[in-house]
Amino acid sequence: MFERLFTRIANKVAYASGTPLSFLLCCLVILVWAVTGPMFDFSDTWQLIINTGTTIVTFLMVFLIQNTQNRDSAAIQTKLDELIRVGDARNLLIGIEHLTESEVEDIRKKCEEAAKRNRQTRG
Repeated sequence: MFERLFTRIANKVAYASGTPLSFLLCCLVILVWAVTGPMFDFSDTWQLIINTGTTIVTFLMVFLIQNTQNRDSAAIQTKLDELIRVGDARNLLIGIEHLTESEVEDIRKKCEEAAKRNRQTRG
């Protein structure tokens, strides 16, 4: 229940935060904050308001965007694995995202070498 609700909220916030309207709204908040500086004599409290607000928003957005990115990445990986499984590609590549970076790099190099050999035999 909570996971589904969190997913819906994360999707909506991630989408909304990437719109031009959100960017303009953030610019407007900064502009209002900057314009009010002289009214508050550029006090520590005036500075603390923007610092606290941006820190809280950034902190929360990191988790929401990371959640959305993780799900998108897993969905894309699953789709690619299915294409590999049903196509002519080698099933050896399914699940390589769980290997270490150096293991993935070794496989990538082998794939590039095979592609080069394939181009040379064709051309």
